[in-house]
Amino acid sequence: MREIASMSKKIVTVEQAKNIIYGWKLLGKTCAFTNGCFDILHQGHIFSLGEAAKEADYLIVGLNSDASVQRLKGPSRPINNTENRAIVLSNLAIVDLLVVFEEDTPLELIKALMPDILVKGGDYTIDQIVGAKEVIAGGGKVIINPIVEGYSTTGLIEKIKK
Repeated sequence: MREIASMSKKIVTVEQAKNIIYGWKLLGKTCAFTNGCFDILHQGHIFSLGEAAKEADYLIVGLNSDASVQRLKGPSRPINNTENRAIVLSNLAIVDLLVVFEEDTPLELIKALMPDILVKGGDYTIDQIVGAKEVIAGGGKVIINPIVEGYSTTGLIEKIKK
């Protein structure tokens, strides 16, 4: 049986990711990118990741760092720290690479990795999605997947508090 953290080899730096992606592209493979906080993993996250993984040969996940999550969600978040969230996500078979980013948005990470497909879940328009302009300008495409209603980390936290 594998050690739980053994798949954490999927957790890489930006530079490592760039090299891996370059190799994939040399082989004619496509890469999809999605991102999020993934604080308490739930059915909505799994659906969204699964839909993103269907779009390309490989799925790269950008994960907000703890400091980034706090700035976006408030001082009581994240519930699970970066290492825990990264290990859980990297152990999903549908995730091929995971890169943690410190900024509030993944724009710099998207520009560095230049995925073929940028996937975002939710009620966005392409002009509202961070990195969409850059991916499209690079010849890629942007896909907006539907969200699964009734599943959110904030909702789970509220339910636990009651």
